[in-house]
Amino acid sequence: MNKRIIYLVILIFGCSLLLTSCAMKQCKTSPAAPEPTKANFQKPQISLKSFQVSQYDGYWYYSKKIEPTKGDAGNHGAPLPMSFLFEIDNPNPYPVLIKDMTFTVNFEGFDVQTVNLNDAYWIPAKKTDHIGANSFITTRNTLLSLMVTGRFKLKEKGMSHWEALERWWTKIPNLEMPITVKDGSATCQADGITKIQTFSMTY
Repeated sequence: MNKRIIYLVILIFGCSLLLTSCAMKQCKTSPAAPEPTKANFQKPQISLKSFQVSQYDGYWYYSKKIEPTKGDAGNHGAPLPMSFLFEIDNPNPYPVLIKDMTFTVNFEGFDVQTVNLNDAYWIPAKKTDHIGANSFITTRNTLLSLMVTGRFKLKEKGMSHWEALERWWTKIPNLEMPITVKDGSATCQADGITKIQTFSMTY
């Protein structure tokens, strides 16, 4: 075998041993990530990053007394599908599981719907990730809610339920009034340790 080839093989082998030794030394000297404990487990921070009405079909309502062009008569109202994007900041040096997230959508002091997320989300160590949530209401079910639980508050504000509905359905799609997310909570877990994070915010 050519001496030059022999020297090259020896050089490559030596470099491999050196790199392996350095890597092992670095692994031994690098501090390992701490294990989750009740003392060091910090609850991730939850904030509302964005909000939008994903599809808008205008403001309308008709009762069962109105004969429709097609289909059966009934009490029906315009939909208002809403999309929320939450930002989750995990300050821990280990992943955290977020699950059982829930919150209430509120328009100007009126609770209109409670949203429950059944999915679970892993937030990487020292990272920020996002969780999306969708909500769907109509003028029909919101009207029923206002007539049952919101009538006294409407009276205090000097508004009728029709005025409230028209205001919300015409202004919210254009982000012309604030949207509040309240009574929010999420279960945060890491290696069997569980903490509950709460949140309320206005967009």
